[in-house]
Amino acid sequence: MPISLRAAVLAGALLGASQPAFGQELTLDAAIAKAAEATPMLRASEASIAAARAGRRQADVRPNPSITVEGENFVGGGRYGVFAQAEITGTYNQPIERGGKRAARVTLAEREIGVAEALARVARLELASAVQRAFVDIVIADYVAQIAASRLGTELEMQREALRRVRGYKDPLFVETRAAARVAQAQIGVAAATTRQRAARDALAAFWGGTGDALVVKGDLLAGVPAASKIAAADDALAEATTARAAAAITVEQTRRVQDYTISGGARFLRGTNDIAAVTGITIPLGRFDRNQGAIERAQAERLRIELTAEANRLDRLRRLAALGTDAAAARTQAQAIVTEVYPRTTKALQQVRVGYARGGFSFGDMQDAADAILRAQDEWLEAITKYRDLEIDIDRLTGRFDVAQPLETRP
Repeated sequence: MPISLRAAVLAGALLGASQPAFGQELTLDAAIAKAAEATPMLRASEASIAAARAGRRQADVRPNPSITVEGENFVGGGRYGVFAQAEITGTYNQPIERGGKRAARVTLAEREIGVAEALARVARLELASAVQRAFVDIVIADYVAQIAASRLGTELEMQREALRRVRGYKDPLFVETRAAARVAQAQIGVAAATTRQRAARDALAAFWGGTGDALVVKGDLLAGVPAASKIAAADDALAEATTARAAAAITVEQTRRVQDYTISGGARFLRGTNDIAAVTGITIPLGRFDRNQGAIERAQAERLRIELTAEANRLDRLRRLAALGTDAAAARTQAQAIVTEVYPRTTKALQQVRVGYARGGFSFGDMQDAADAILRAQDEWLEAITKYRDLEIDIDRLTGRFDVAQPLETRP
């Protein structure tokens, strides 16, 4: 392959112009949706929501009544013989909740549902981040494979030129050995890149229990730095739901300082006269010692802790987002500059040295140095693009790019 054509192919790889074509293309959104359908974690979140809703139904249930049967004067002396003067009383007892306990329980249970739903939303964002990383790993692995193949082509051409000069007794024998060693290194690089491609595809397909044999992804590494001005609504929703649950817990504890009554009513059978008399009663706890004050103060302190922690986390996410946006822009600029500025010059330099080497004006070592400059540029690009990948994924997570609860038109 001529050097100009090979340079164009590699530059196209660095810019994201080509992808291996051996399967149906899979976009990042499709990969996330496919993983979400298969992962047990999201199904576990759905089970948590179902459990919280069941708790809501249970919280709305009234206390069960009870029946009390009492017997008096069953056995005694004289006229209190066995059952002679027996009195049997049967009563129906119903606890009466006071202080809004039932409503407070229901509200707390509803807040538990809100927390479960918010946790499920955040869990999907975490899954999306993991899938996104695996997805982009494939894109990078494809680029690395193309770079490795291009390097092998360059080394093979350099080896042919070296052999021609060694066979013509214009270069020493060690030049042939050195050229063969470089070809061997390039072949190892191709094998490693192929292995990396396969492993990256298997890692993504593992999210839905598949294999990456026929998997090809469609994506662009340098699509642009995501907007880094607003943190994910899902994280805010979780903080709000957790705070609301803590507030509801305070109300529940406050209702417990109001004592409940138990009302009873029934009938009493008097064996001595075979009469039946109605009985009624009420049980009123005095509440002299236990006003549940300690539990109330504990719930209030817990709510304050949750509010302060949520605010601290929000500010931390904002600071991280600002820093990540700056770093991502720098990494993207560096990667693009290597492709547009550094790489064309290194390939041109190698072409010039090869022409001079063919004419005897340069040594094989000069040609090696020129080829190594390309490798360094490629390594620097890979380092920059990998850094950008990590930063972009963090930004997408913090901004909630893949939040299904966020309207499409407002997603960054």
